[in-house]
Amino acid sequence: MISIYVMTHKDFIPPENPIYIPLHVGRALRKKASGHSSCSSKNNAGVMRFFGDDRGDNISARNDNFSELTGHYFVWKNDNDSDILGICHYRRYLISEKTENLLSAGEIRSLLDEYDIITTKRLLLNFPYEYAFSQNHKPLYLKETGNVIKDLYPKDHEVFLNLVDEPHTYFGNMLIANRAVFDGYSKWLFDILFELDQRITIDEPDSYHRRIYGFVSEFLLYVYVVARGLKAKGLMVGMTSEKTEVTEIKKELAKYFEKGDYAGAREFFLEQKKKRPDITMEASDITGELHLAMQVIATAGLEDDEYGDHILNHERNFDRLMQIFGTLNRYTTLRLNGIPNPKEEGFIRENNITPVAVNVAETIAPHRDRG
Repeated sequence: MISIYVMTHKDFIPPENPIYIPLHVGRALRKKASGHSSCSSKNNAGVMRFFGDDRGDNISARNDNFSELTGHYFVWKNDNDSDILGICHYRRYLISEKTENLLSAGEIRSLLDEYDIITTKRLLLNFPYEYAFSQNHKPLYLKETGNVIKDLYPKDHEVFLNLVDEPHTYFGNMLIANRAVFDGYSKWLFDILFELDQRITIDEPDSYHRRIYGFVSEFLLYVYVVARGLKAKGLMVGMTSEKTEVTEIKKELAKYFEKGDYAGAREFFLEQKKKRPDITMEASDITGELHLAMQVIATAGLEDDEYGDHILNHERNFDRLMQIFGTLNRYTTLRLNGIPNPKEEGFIRENNITPVAVNVAETIAPHRDRG
């Protein structure tokens, strides 16, 4: 039997394929906070299933630090029937290379005939992993993880040290494997994380940074695959929606734009970015509108300095601003790559596009080296 557990902390419409099983993570933590919590659905046969991770052997109450790993632990300890197990998320799924749809049972079995594990494509970072981690989290957490591996799994320590100096990792804690591989990885992972939990104190100001074991484990999956010599199949990740946090931030930015307050919008955005460094990542800002909003804010500030006037004095509707700046960026990219668009001049004139706005668009536009 194949069971792919869909980790969620909110209500959502689950996939129709019954191999995808919704699992409400951190249920015990939310019960404690609110007094109740619920998440249920029906499979195609109309059979109700319980999807909370707070039954049986569980660490549901530790969701604040372990994030979706409370669900992973629940699956490992309580699903005794499935021969193939997987983890994905309510808005992120591993998808088929052929169809770009969710993996079917047949595709999963076929891939696992050839590979030991199915996970995300290996992520290429701009810097060594150790440096990238330290930009958003305390370096101590990663360093102590290495010390734990050295003590518990000394044969894997050299691999860990080599990989933190390389610019690669997996992301999302998403994987599918047969029972033996899933169990082996889970034991190794939680041995390390539970020992790490004894050695560090997580004292972070916001919920994002307190999810430290979730972040560390993304890299640990990569370490395990390399250390064990597993043959991994990396697949694309399909996104069904943007993060709720991103949607809420855009709503608040729209209010600032409506008032013409680019300075307030900038202060608000920087505050949110400090709390959630991931909001502008491609997997979070899937429409790219947060990046466009940042461009609007930067452009308005520079225009105000240059002209004493700015774009938000002429257009304040968020959706319309997204359309204007999205179009400006497309035209700019084409022109910088030697493909001028005859509509660009009229578009600039009709939408109060200043030379400052054009210069900002040229600065961020991807284009070939023009020498």
